[in-house]
Amino acid sequence: MKKTIGILSVFLIFWGCATTKSDTSINSKRMLDDMVTHKSFKIESEWAYPQVTNALSSILNAGLLPPGSSVNSISLIGNSNFVKIKGDSITGYLPYFGERQMGGGYASVNTGIQFDDIPKNYEVKKGKKNSYLISFSIPDKTNLTESYTVNIELFPNLTSAISVNSTHRFFIRYQGNVSKIDDE
Repeated sequence: MKKTIGILSVFLIFWGCATTKSDTSINSKRMLDDMVTHKSFKIESEWAYPQVTNALSSILNAGLLPPGSSVNSISLIGNSNFVKIKGDSITGYLPYFGERQMGGGYASVNTGIQFDDIPKNYEVKKGKKNSYLISFSIPDKTNLTESYTVNIELFPNLTSAISVNSTHRFFIRYQGNVSKIDDE
């Protein structure tokens, strides 16, 4: 009898944990569906993955990257960054690590990727395993000759992957989390 109760207890614990996990994933999926449908969410990145170049390797060797970073993955924890989609407008600031190919000027204070506009070619597609693929083109907020092609993938566990192609800079990717926009 004690053996049966012990086996039944273990079964109930595992079943209870599995139910909680599936309920959580279903709630996350519903929340993601709602955010994408209503175009109302914010992404905060935790990691940047720049294209590795000799210049970036020199910066690493000089000790100028944050602790825990390597030449191909840079921690953004503690650094302000975001991509906010609210209605038809998209606002973003992402720190940039890499090489600029043209433009920018010597006195330019802006070194990051900044945009605040209504995007062109905004497209949302359903991806594999309940993810969403969002793509758009948008001009730079401070340098009107530069523009970005942005691809965002949102996953049901509320994580994100962003890739940015620029007309003036090398390619860079970001990884982070997606959340609802707090009502202000």
